[in-house]
Order: sequence, then C-alpha cells, then structure tokens
Amino acid sequence: MSACVPAGATESAHTERAHPPHSPPHGRGPRFRVAGADLSAAVAVFLIALPLSLGIALATGAPLQAGLVAAAVGGLVTGRLGGSPLQVSGPAAGLTVVTADLIHQYGWRVTCAVTVLAGLVQLGLSCLRVARGALAVSPAIVHGMLAGIGVTIAVAQAHIVLGGEPQSSVPDNLQALPAQLARLDPAALAVSVLTLAALLLWPRLPGRAGRVLRRVPAALVAVAGATAVAAAAGLVLPVVDLPSWRSHALAGLPEGPVLGLSAAVLTTALVCSVQSLLGAVAVDKLASARPGAGHVVRSDLDRELLGQGAANVVSGALGGLPVAGVAVRSTANVHAGAVSRNSTMIHGLLVVAATLLLVPLLELIPLASLATLVMAVGLRMVSLHHIRTVTRHREVLVYAVTALGVICLGVLEGVVLGIAVAVGVALHRLTRTRITHKEEGGVHHVHVRGQLTFLAVPRLSRALHLVPQGADAVVALDGSFMDHAAYETLQDWQGTHTARGGTVEITGRRTGVRIAEPGDLASGHAPGGEPGTHGDCRCRPWTAWRNHQCDRPSPAPDAEPLPDEASGSVATDPRTGPEPDAPVRGRTPGGIQLVRGLSTFQRRTAPLVRRELARLAREGQRPSQLFLTCADSRVVTSMITSSGPGDLFVVRNVGNLVPPPGAESGDDSVAAAIEYAVDVLAVRSITVCGHSGCGAMQALLDSRPASPAATPLARWLRHGGPSLERLRDTGAPAPRLAGRAPADDVEQLCLTNVVQQLEHLRAHESVARALKEGRLELHGVYFHVGEAQAYLLAEQEEDRVFDRVRDVDLAV
Repeated sequence: MSACVPAGATESAHTERAHPPHSPPHGRGPRFRVAGADLSAAVAVFLIALPLSLGIALATGAPLQAGLVAAAVGGLVTGRLGGSPLQVSGPAAGLTVVTADLIHQYGWRVTCAVTVLAGLVQLGLSCLRVARGALAVSPAIVHGMLAGIGVTIAVAQAHIVLGGEPQSSVPDNLQALPAQLARLDPAALAVSVLTLAALLLWPRLPGRAGRVLRRVPAALVAVAGATAVAAAAGLVLPVVDLPSWRSHALAGLPEGPVLGLSAAVLTTALVCSVQSLLGAVAVDKLASARPGAGHVVRSDLDRELLGQGAANVVSGALGGLPVAGVAVRSTANVHAGAVSRNSTMIHGLLVVAATLLLVPLLELIPLASLATLVMAVGLRMVSLHHIRTVTRHREVLVYAVTALGVICLGVLEGVVLGIAVAVGVALHRLTRTRITHKEEGGVHHVHVRGQLTFLAVPRLSRALHLVPQGADAVVALDGSFMDHAAYETLQDWQGTHTARGGTVEITGRRTGVRIAEPGDLASGHAPGGEPGTHGDCRCRPWTAWRNHQCDRPSPAPDAEPLPDEASGSVATDPRTGPEPDAPVRGRTPGGIQLVRGLSTFQRRTAPLVRRELARLAREGQRPSQLFLTCADSRVVTSMITSSGPGDLFVVRNVGNLVPPPGAESGDDSVAAAIEYAVDVLAVRSITVCGHSGCGAMQALLDSRPASPAATPLARWLRHGGPSLERLRDTGAPAPRLAGRAPADDVEQLCLTNVVQQLEHLRAHESVARALKEGRLELHGVYFHVGEAQAYLLAEQEEDRVFDRVRDVDLAV
C-alpha cells in the first residue's frame, strides 16, 4: 500500500501548523498535542454528525448503526490518511440515492461488499494520480447531479414526515403522495413541523444571547428539542431502533449479475470521489478566507482520494455506509476554527463513544424528526446560487437534463446523460457561427460571430463574394478560434480582392488588432499582405498596451531624411494625433517613443477602454490589492497579474522596500501609500513582488557602511539592511525557489528581501490592525524575468518556499 501513497503524502499541509515546534531532544519522539481550537471544532462537528448520520442511514434503508460506523471511520481513517486535513468525511446525502438503490436490489450485505470494492477502485485511481482529472467534470453536471439527488431525498422523506413509508423511486413517491396526505399521522407531522421550525429559526436568533446560542448546531437543537417534546407529551411514534452490535451485519460476498455489480461499484466510486475532491477544493477556499488564516496550501487531491478509498474499504468491511467528504460538517469544522486533522479524528472518536454509551438516548429520537432533518438537507442541495451560475454560463440545459436524469433514471444514468448533453452543447457552440454582410458608406462589412471552423467555410465564402470587385472591405472576426481551412479561405479571397484593386482590413472586434497567424508575425506581414510593423515580433498581443519596440530595425545613419523629416513636421491625423511611426526631427528617441505610445493608445486602446474608464471616473477607484514592487522597467504589473484599470494600487520604488515604522528617513511616501490603501481604499491584500536580476539587491551586496555624506540612493538602500542581515544569518532558514536553492547570492537576497519586507509591513499600525481584524492578507511574489515565471511565497513547516504558479493549480 505504501507504494501507492502520492508524493507529498507526509504531513505537509500548511494549515496544520503555522509555526512548527522546535525539534525534540535527542532520543525522544515528538509529543502529541491537541490545539484547543481542534478540540472545540471536533465537538461542534460531532454534534452535527450524530443526528445527520442516523438520518442518512434512515433515508437509505440501511441499519441505523451503519451511519454511525461510516461517521466514525470517516473521521478516523480519512482524517488520518486523507490529503485535506480540514475536510470531514462520513455518510453523505449525495450517496443516499445510490445506496438506497443498491440495498433495494441486492440487500445490505452485498451493498457493504460494493462499498469495499468501490474503495479499492479509489485506491487504484489514487495510485494512477488522476484525482485532479475529476475537476474536469463540468460544474453544471455536478450541481445537476446533487440537485437531482436532493429532490429524490426530499420526496422520499416527505412520506416519513407525514407518518408513512417511502416508495422505491421518485415517480412512485409522487404518485403515492396524495394517498399519504389523506392518512397523515398528526403526531408525526407535529414533530416534523417542530423540527423544521427549529432548523429555520435557530440560526436567526437575534441579539447578544442569540450570538451565544447559535454556537450550538441547529441540527442538534432541532432533533433534541423534538425528542424532548415528543417524550414529554407521550406521543406514540416510530423511534430510532439500534439493534445489538452482536447482530450487526458485516459485508458478504457480492452476489448478482456481474454487469450490474460492476456498474454499482463504479457509480459508488465515481460519486464518492467527485464529491470528496470538489469538497476538498471548497474547504481550501473556506480555510483561506478565514480571518488571520495567512497562507493556506491546497489539499493533496491524490492523497485525499487514497484516504477516501481506505475509509470505504474499512467502512464497508465493518458494515457501514459509503464514505465521502461532507460539505455541512466540513464547513462547520472550518468555521469552528480547526487548524489540523486532529479535529476530524477527535470527532470520529466522539462518534465511537456516543455509539457505545448513548444508545438509550439515541433510541428516543423520533424517525419523523430525523426524516425532516434529512429532507431539509436534500432541499438545500438544490442551490439557487448554482442555478443562477449555470444560467449565466448558458449551461442550464446540462444542469436540467442531469437533474431530471438522476430523478427519473438514477445517478449513473443521469450523469451519463449530462455528459452527453454537455458534449453536444460544446459542439453546437463550436459550429454555431453567424456571418453577416452589410454596406455602410461605401464600405462592405463582413462580421463573423463565433468560432470560424471548416464547417462555416461555405457560408464565409458566400458572404465574401457579396463584396464587389475593387470595393473597400472590413472583415471583423468576433471569436477566439480560426482553423486552417477557414484561414486559407480568408487569405485566398483577400489576395484576390486586393489584386483587383480592392482593400481589405481584417480585425478582431474584441482586441482591436489585426488577425494573423504566427507565421505572418514572424515574417513581418499582416494578413493583408502589408508589411508588419514589428519585424520578427513574438510579443504582438501586447503591442496595443505599451510602446513596443521588439526587434525594430534602426534606420541607417546615412539614410536620406523623409519628406516630413526635412520639414520638421509630423504626419498627423486630425482625430488621433501623430502617426506612431512618423519620425520627428529634433526629438530624442525617448520623445519619439512617447509620441508613438500616446498615438497608439488614442487610436487603438482608448476606444476599447473608454467606457470602463468613464465608469471608474464616476465611481472612483476601488482597487482590491496594494501591489508593491520594484521600479525595474522589466516588471510590468498589469501583465504579470492579468489586471486592468482600477484593479491594482501600485507602489514602485528601488528594491521594492518597505521602510519599517520609525526608520530614519526623510521619505514617508511608502508608509503614506500603505496607510491610504488600507484605511481609505480598504484593499483586501498587499503583495510584495521582487524580481530576478534586481540592481538594488546587487548594489546592496556590494555596498559598504554608508557615510554621513552618502548619496540619496545609498541612504534609501539602508532600508534593505535587515534583508542583508537576514541573508548572512546562518541560523535562519534560507528561502528556496520551487524546491531548489537560489542560483546565486543576488537571487537569494532577492527572495530574502521579499520575506523581510513582509515582516516590515506587519509592523505598520494600519496593516497590523487590519490583519488582526481579518480584513487583510499579505502575499509574497518573486518574478523571474528571464523565465517569465511567477512564484508565490509558501511558508512551510521549516522553510519558506517560493512555489511556481501553474495554470493547473489556479484552475480550482
């Protein structure tokens, strides 16, 4: 089994220990310690897990103690082996329909065997390291599956709420509901209404007393209150019946058709895995959003899949329900302040203790109260937020088909239908291309909306041949993809049309730049056969945003002046100003570049951003981040952060230094900017960004003790002295870059300087206050100019590592 453990399966979760203890004395092992936050979080999760586990077991038709077994195993096994320390696992509502169908078809003991086999499948998938691939499943399919399961649960539990027995499917339950309403049990309905009222009203208790009382979970209050009222009133109701553990049924050998059992195993493994992995990602986001959370490293998804598989093997073998990550308990765990996996494991121990010691109390709980609790959970699985999200992304059809498929056919069938519809929608979007032609002011406009593929070539050709010979034409491509067949068609027509005296301009409506393939850019020609303005330019996507001079050939020293150059005038457009390539006599090269840049902005960029800048002018700036970086011209903040106007409040200085409060300096500009950003603009994060090849760090290494007559630069670099001292401190851990040692002293000082400036930031009063109140985060970034690679600071247990930022990590 050890060969299957993914890399990084050791205790590397940074959420578990913000500051590691000192090494234990020689010859002693580390002492086991439990943080107070973990203990209180474990109690809160236990109080939620106990009634929910019984309710989910009731909804599946399994023995009630099977839910307790799954809760204990999920806490102990997944808590110890899983890769998401703060996620709590146990019997999940998302597995209710699957498990109930298995019990109905094959019986309880075979269902336990299916759970064991599903766990083995999860272990195999963990060995193959494919856990992150589960995140490729469309969210519309996942949300639709959960919504379908939620509706199925709610409809089935409605019969128990009314004092009856549920049927085996949603259509049967709906058909039998009128008859059940005609013979409802008043006592069961009263207990159910009381439970539902407590669930809805308890979280809304007002005042200071309400804030204290709300710390007790609403689920526990609802079930305990309904149980107390039923017992006091002497109501005769079906209650929890926990058989003796001596008669507890364990897993048996699977019996039944091989194809059906295989489908059951794969369905169970699929639902458990996807729900657990998506839950782990959600828990990471919750943990990072906690006040004072600092840097939280994402879960190890392959290890989480290993822990879930091991838990399912153990749970199934012991006669428990399938195990998966549970959103309700995980959310409670994070909000209760858990800091390590100890909270999950202690919650499992508390479930074991309750199972052995609280049986007489548990057997007083009315089944109608548990059914109401589970029905409420099922209804919450139909999330209006998810519906709005899929509607906004035009995936409501995928969501609806998946949900209806799960309700009417089953989980596996519904998911397969959802995947088929998602593929069909993607193909439809790829092939749905609108091509229009119109004439305005003697200019013929051909507008292409959508992706331009070979399927749209016939329509493109018809539209292009509507342009008369010798006419002026503009082809606007409003899409992100054009395949080779469409490109050749467009180029052939363009060459023919220009050869017959016409003009053609091909633009992208969204970018405002000419469309070309990489070969055209390299050859210095645009699609229309016009010479390119950037020679062998591979940075063209950025030319509309900066004064780009990539490999532009310089004029020969003895070249003849152009006509405009002789007169000292500039070729000027009355609307946009000087043409960017027009030379100007008497101007310095920097002045020419400035004129070019301003002119290019007015002609190309201003029309694209005018509306957004007008909005910012009306509403004022509301940046979310203070970005403090070096004045080095190679560090383009908007490019490396993919940000636009209004996103960043930027402070630049030599060496990205943050003078500590009270430092001897005649310049308070950095401190003023920090105070303004935190107290006035209310930014949510501050980032200190260093970079490779920093001249300030090189000067700091080469510097000597400054004299009273030191230059302004030398006086400013004094603020980098603590970074230099930190570098020379042999007892302090040295920062590492993506697991490797820095290439040289300059790179090591650049990394060390980012860490040191973050400490200076924490010393500023406004920053310290915002950090304490949980409304500010600090981040460290290192930008390697030569690699065009960004690294994010991660404070690990015994080191500070700048981890490479990858798209696959950011996608979640």
